[in-house]
Amino acid sequence: MKDREIIDLYWERNEGAISATAVKYGKYCYSISYNILHNAEDADECVNDTYMGAWKSIPPQHPECLATYLGKITRNLSFNRLKQYTAKKRGLGQTELVLSELEDCIPARMTPEQIVDEMILVKSINQFLRLQPDQNRNIFIRRYWYLYSIRDIAKAYGLSESKVTALLFRIRNKLRLHLEKEGII
Repeated sequence: MKDREIIDLYWERNEGAISATAVKYGKYCYSISYNILHNAEDADECVNDTYMGAWKSIPPQHPECLATYLGKITRNLSFNRLKQYTAKKRGLGQTELVLSELEDCIPARMTPEQIVDEMILVKSINQFLRLQPDQNRNIFIRRYWYLYSIRDIAKAYGLSESKVTALLFRIRNKLRLHLEKEGII
């Protein structure tokens, strides 16, 4: 089923929207949640909560890209769930490690009034990523959006873990320079 058809089912308040979403995006949402939480039961619950979140927010929302919309809901729910647990207790500190790697590149948000600054930051990061070679962009996104481990990324691309680590280090440095050039840092 096409995304537009699924969104139309949500707008019609047809419960088939949830099952169609589960069929098309269930594994995608699960992988996002599991990479954050490292716990199958919690990931399953977050995926189910994602379907409920989509049900409650469509309408009035009319997402342009359903996968991105669901992915964002799943990520937010998973991070909220993660806050309930310590990162060392669940996920072996992996999520905390991934997020700490980006601390030097991205300024911390201090107040809700900085939403505009955050939008500028997102636009600048997207611009930076579009300029990167496909493999670098995909590795960066796997690490910092999907929270894949270095080992899993290395395996997926046939690279050594040290090569992936070095590549991510170089990309983060380029990102930092790009953001400084944009006046964001």
